Amino acid sequence: MARREILEYPDSRLRLPAEPVDTFDDELSRLAGDLFDTMYAAKAIGLSAPQVDVRSQVLVMDLSVDGTAPQVYVNPEILSSTRPGLVEESCASLPGVVGTVVRATELRVRAHDLDGAAFERDLSAMEAVCLQHEMDHLEGTLFVDRLSIFRRLRIRAAAAAAARRRRRAA
Repeated sequence: MARREILEYPDSRLRLPAEPVDTFDDELSRLAGDLFDTMYAAKAIGLSAPQVDVRSQVLVMDLSVDGTAPQVYVNPEILSSTRPGLVEESCASLPGVVGTVVRATELRVRAHDLDGAAFERDLSAMEAVCLQHEMDHLEGTLFVDRLSIFRRLRIRAAAAAAARRRRRAA
């Protein structure tokens, strides 16, 4: 497997929606492996294919502290959600940005595994929050879109300044 580059805000490719997966093959398994390698290297708990510039509805998560609970969701859909709560989020595509958003803390989700087998799972607490965050990426939505307009404007200005500094340094 390999690490891939994570797109960073305000890269417009982060806004492109992902397409459903219809071929469950070795290429899909390699993508999932690359997502895990990239996620672990970034010290993240979740990562979606659009964050590495792949337009497929694939996301990975691992909320363990030692990388022992990897989960793959292909073509995920939320069947039900309850217990909204305020949660603090960050994102590998927005390094250094933290914000408080409202998310359901209990979910019922349906998805497919890497072999194409459908499954349903109940998620709660941070697992539910992480899945919603990564599913937003599949739609071209970032967690900052859920923040106040004033907070979004500050983040956009800071991201633009950081991008200018990176271009000058290159």
